[in-house]
Amino acid sequence: MAEQRAVRWNMMKAACPTRQVIDRIANKWTMMVILSLEEGTLRFSELRGRIEGVSQKMLTQTLRGMESDGLIERTVYPTVPVTVEYTLTELGASLSSTMDVVRQWAYGHIGDIEAARQDYVQRADESDASENSANAVRAS
Repeated sequence: MAEQRAVRWNMMKAACPTRQVIDRIANKWTMMVILSLEEGTLRFSELRGRIEGVSQKMLTQTLRGMESDGLIERTVYPTVPVTVEYTLTELGASLSSTMDVVRQWAYGHIGDIEAARQDYVQRADESDASENSANAVRAS
């Protein structure tokens, strides 16, 4: 059944709705929310405390989008102040192991990526220096 559905979609096509799905799940904040909630329900403030660097606005937008896509469930308790909790749905939990694979890949390859970035900067600096030398020779 899943194989039949996969043939129906082609994310390389601009109108394919799976692009919206990829946009949601490839978002770094979505990934961090899923990984944070894989151990259980958390309040907004707990999520924000776990995910360093996320603004209140960005976390709110991410949670709303995830809720609308059925990845999380939001429960509001009528307390003063209002208490709001977030839990992964079955659909959201089904992404957890995939997100963990991506996280482990990143942990395992960050050294390679940092080295590649340093090499790139060095090559760009060398290219700029030789280009500046060539321009100086032409100008003389």
